[in-house]
Amino acid sequence: MNKIVTNYKKILSEIDHYRNKFELPTDQPNLIAVSKTFAKDKIQILIDEGHLIFGENKVQEANLKWSQLRNENKQKKIELHLIGPLQSNKVNLAMETFDVIQTLDREKIAIKIKNYMEKKRNLIKKRFFVQVNVGAETQKNGIEISKTQTFVDWCKNDLSLNIEGLMCIPPYGEESQKYFKEIKNLCELLNLPQASMGMSNDYGDAIKNKATYIRIGTGIFGSRA
Repeated sequence: MNKIVTNYKKILSEIDHYRNKFELPTDQPNLIAVSKTFAKDKIQILIDEGHLIFGENKVQEANLKWSQLRNENKQKKIELHLIGPLQSNKVNLAMETFDVIQTLDREKIAIKIKNYMEKKRNLIKKRFFVQVNVGAETQKNGIEISKTQTFVDWCKNDLSLNIEGLMCIPPYGEESQKYFKEIKNLCELLNLPQASMGMSNDYGDAIKNKATYIRIGTGIFGSRA
């Protein structure tokens, strides 16, 4: 069996274990296979296994790669998530490329998204997550926890953006559990049904805190070059 397939099946088995352990719904969490920097042939292996939810960090790389992959898999309903920073000059291309944008974190980007959607009135409604800088790290993107409710309300009520949930990346080297719990509580406070949190090294703790999406790259595809 191909190594990618072996890794994938192992992750699915572990997700089932955590799902049963924490008595979660059978459709929770969704697995995002993080395919950034990996070649099309490696991604196609996973598509052939029936996996259709993927995450990318860079807009231009994703647009080039996934326009080809989608063309080669027209009968399959692939769902592509942006999980890397979104620059204002890449908003239009991101909106053309991704089904879900998980890294909305500032007004300038939200306004550009709204303007784009108004120009494309026939566009299928996109889905958005607000990225929260849960560890208050100066080098990381994401909105401050204290400003999240105001920002989410503004995006939903003033811009009519479809904000589904929150996304976070805990500080490297720290215990992730407390940060996942903060996001879980914040989602409940804001009545947001989705939480994107947990990667290859900490997704068990994320599932424990009711993550609805986990993001795994190296755990499936192996180390990046």
